[in-house]
Amino acid sequence: MFKNKLFILLLTLVLFLMFGVISFARIEVPKVNAASDYQELQLFTDVLTIVKRSYVEEVSIKELVYGAIEGMLVSLDPHSGFMPPEIYKEMKVDTRGEFGGLGIEISQRDGVLTIVSPIEDTPASRAGLQSGDHILKIEDEYTKGMEIMEAVQLMRGAPGTQITITIMRSTFEKPQTFIMEREIIKVKSVKSKILEDGIGYVRLTQFQERSAEDLGKALDKLREDNNGALQGLVLDLRNNPGGLLDQAVDIVDQFISEGLIVYTQGRENEAQMEFSATRSGTEPDYPIVVLINGGSASASEIVAGALQDHGRAVIMGLQSFGKGSVQTIIPLSDESGLRLTTAKYYTPNGTSIQARGIVPDVEVLQSEIKAVKEFDHFSERDLKNHFDTENNGKNSKKADASQLDEESRSDFQLMRALDLLKGLKIFQGLKAA
Repeated sequence: MFKNKLFILLLTLVLFLMFGVISFARIEVPKVNAASDYQELQLFTDVLTIVKRSYVEEVSIKELVYGAIEGMLVSLDPHSGFMPPEIYKEMKVDTRGEFGGLGIEISQRDGVLTIVSPIEDTPASRAGLQSGDHILKIEDEYTKGMEIMEAVQLMRGAPGTQITITIMRSTFEKPQTFIMEREIIKVKSVKSKILEDGIGYVRLTQFQERSAEDLGKALDKLREDNNGALQGLVLDLRNNPGGLLDQAVDIVDQFISEGLIVYTQGRENEAQMEFSATRSGTEPDYPIVVLINGGSASASEIVAGALQDHGRAVIMGLQSFGKGSVQTIIPLSDESGLRLTTAKYYTPNGTSIQARGIVPDVEVLQSEIKAVKEFDHFSERDLKNHFDTENNGKNSKKADASQLDEESRSDFQLMRALDLLKGLKIFQGLKAA
């Protein structure tokens, strides 16, 4: 009797959850073999009944159902997952650019909890965590077999509280511990500055609700600071873990006037999507260099791939992460949610990003730059009785004062991007002459 009541209760719950999915995501439930499905559900309810009755400690139905859903989703792929109400609420806050924690994007690689990228100017980035680091332990809990949402929940906490994470890196001889203090993470998704006369720099740290709008404002400000025009732009997407698809599309739309930006393919009709340029007021056709690395994922790869396929930008740096799958967020009736992989991304030329990433046009390793004093080398001025320079020749030029800060000067990949844009600038000047 109890068994039948429990089965009815479970079936009602399952149908209720399915109704929530259909009403929000418009996912059609395919026709299936009812007898076969009944047998599988019967097996599930048998196990549920045994656990409920005989487990050493009493467990609520809600705990068991949540656990079953989590297990089902984690068995699919690294990015699908179940979000209990508190995690689902935090996820919605994340996309607005403010949340509590350490500031890292994580994934699973070969079953190992792996850092996709630390978010700039957060406890994680200041502690020195890097893209590709393996998280072995969170406090005293080993992460082997740990679901991503569980790891996120463990790393979140009240601002000011400390957390210890054990990390293994390819350059480490043995795991190392990092002690960090949680804080409210307020991510400014767009940062900009003038590198040199005519050449601007914009860094996108994440794709949030207002990233495209903020990028437009940043470009306007760069023009204002540079006498009304830009002659080149470095768009920095390094260690950008991604974010909202619509923002990636709107950002590409600012740089191309027409054509496909990205398309998706999946099993359901709703997963077959195409996004094309529709925006008026596209940016002028100045040269662009986009910087990427192994921490550039998802929406970052959409932007880089679209600009590369349209020939609108030179992609420079290192091959990107390769997260080319679409996750649909589906709210459920009890304020929990599903993060379900429903499609894959493709660049305008039909290249799948998944597990491949964006291959840069110009590969540049990140290297350390050490300053050398201006006259450390032997030169004419070291010769006895040398003539001093007289800056009164007809063709003499006064060097422009550099606007580069020390952080920019020490960034090898950024300097190579600047060199390329300066070279194009010189070449275009020669052609005009």
